[in-house]
Amino acid sequence: MTVHSEHPFLPPEGERSTVRRLRGRWPSGVAVVTTGSGRERTGLTVSSLLVVDGEPGVVLVMLDPLSDLAEALADGVPCVVNLLASPHRDLAEAFAGVAPAPGGPFTLGVWRDGDHGPELTDAAAVARCRVAVVADHETGWSVRHELTIESASLTDVPTLRHERGGYH
Repeated sequence: MTVHSEHPFLPPEGERSTVRRLRGRWPSGVAVVTTGSGRERTGLTVSSLLVVDGEPGVVLVMLDPLSDLAEALADGVPCVVNLLASPHRDLAEAFAGVAPAPGGPFTLGVWRDGDHGPELTDAAAVARCRVAVVADHETGWSVRHELTIESASLTDVPTLRHERGGYH
């Protein structure tokens, strides 16, 4: 459930970024990237990510450099990429900071503290990673983080997609 009838940070029609609108037309999966444990947990909804096959596999994520997650993800830090399933819309909104989460976003869903960080127990997939590279410059409004995949768990549950400001 959201408090606003439309996105609270939506600029007026004439001031919207064409690039952001172009990106919005590209359907993408939705993940919550997490790190830490106990009271030191942090996470952020991320749809700007790319999974790269190889030995080892890599997840590239673009993060707001001012986010708590970006500050926590230094070289070598373990983290988890939780690919969200269809029922996780409210959870995605809470971790994005656009919907209320009394007690914090980790009160939504069932989480377990794994060796790499918080894992959503009913995620569509979970990739346990370690930060390999944090770019030393911004690309657009973001900083690229390269995460090496150390292990992953997959399900057959449909993933949550985001396109043109909505979840599908």
